[in-house]
Amino acid sequence: MSPQGAEQGKQQNGPAVRRRRRRRRILITTPFAVVLSWALVSYTVWMLQPTSLRLGPRSAEWVRQDVPFGNWLVDNGEHFYYTMNAPQKGGPQLKSLPKVGLNLTRTHGPKIANAHAQTTAWPPPVKPVFPHPLPGEGVWKPTGPPVDGGPPVLVTTYRPDIDYPQIVAYVAWFDHTRTEIGYYPGRYEPPNAAVRGPMMVPDDQRSRLLATFNGGFIYTDGNNGSADNGRTNEPLSDGNATLIGYSDGRVAIVKWSGGPNPGPGVAWARQSLAPIVWNGQLNPDLNTDPNSPQWGYTLGGVTQVWRTGVGIDRRGNLIYVAADGQTVISLAQMLQHLGAVRAMEFDINPAWHTLITYTHGAKGLVPTLVGPSEQPATRYLVPDDRDFFAVYRPVPGPVTVPFK
Repeated sequence: MSPQGAEQGKQQNGPAVRRRRRRRRILITTPFAVVLSWALVSYTVWMLQPTSLRLGPRSAEWVRQDVPFGNWLVDNGEHFYYTMNAPQKGGPQLKSLPKVGLNLTRTHGPKIANAHAQTTAWPPPVKPVFPHPLPGEGVWKPTGPPVDGGPPVLVTTYRPDIDYPQIVAYVAWFDHTRTEIGYYPGRYEPPNAAVRGPMMVPDDQRSRLLATFNGGFIYTDGNNGSADNGRTNEPLSDGNATLIGYSDGRVAIVKWSGGPNPGPGVAWARQSLAPIVWNGQLNPDLNTDPNSPQWGYTLGGVTQVWRTGVGIDRRGNLIYVAADGQTVISLAQMLQHLGAVRAMEFDINPAWHTLITYTHGAKGLVPTLVGPSEQPATRYLVPDDRDFFAVYRPVPGPVTVPFK
């Protein structure tokens, strides 16, 4: 190398040049460091908040809430995932159905007192949709011993759509004469609870616990009000479908028209959008538009997702159903098929559906999930973020929601 080249090399690697390079690196890396520091602090604060959500959904909610364009990022990611995993028409037939309930006969435990009780204690089997039903399809099974000579809770499974032979619906039936139902606020939903309570099934009530199931759409998705023991959590909205438990033990679904407060004789009330079945007929306003918020935002904007709903049969008993791959129309058709004369949509998407039954043995309370769920069987035995319903053996006196 010539003396001139050597000199130029010294200048290019001299102290002044190195300082300029260092400043450039600092200028380039500082914004990334600031963003990374903010993200770590924001994510840590978010994840340290008490919650019952698993890591994945909780992280996705952080992206939605705190990250710029987070909604767009999560929506597109979910759209890709759920589109790729959407149920496909056709395919192989199932060879068997998931087992639910207990293999108990109608005369298990104390004998039914008379023939009238025996004929009215059980709803008719669910009529199969497929021409060749699988063993046990649509056949009701109890989840425990009888109450007052009849089953308080029955469960079954069936395939609801001949075009989708892999999809299974999970159904529960609650006898309103042999059960009491309580509605409980969760940690964050409803947003303003008159009494937040334990956010789980109270310890003192677990000895009579029969079942639990998820609530409906959150308050902000349709001004879905609720109330407990005469106290309003969020104001009830006229026109919304409202599941009501009365102090005399009856349950009903009504189109609310009583103003923001529940009024006398109401033990609890929970709203969730508009009715989807009324007087045995589907609501003509039902639609499958993925861009319409009327029947709930779905993950990724796909219409066929896990959906739940509740209905009232002609005898005043409550029906609960959960199934994957459903639109709001197919959900309404399921509840209609199950005998509901009035019905409403409850929570949707895979993180929220939960139906649990309980048995009581020598080792205490044993929870059992009915159908697959992202939630554990212990979901409502520990504080939960969302509101829910607990089904109890009845006790004498007017129905109230016990918080202890």
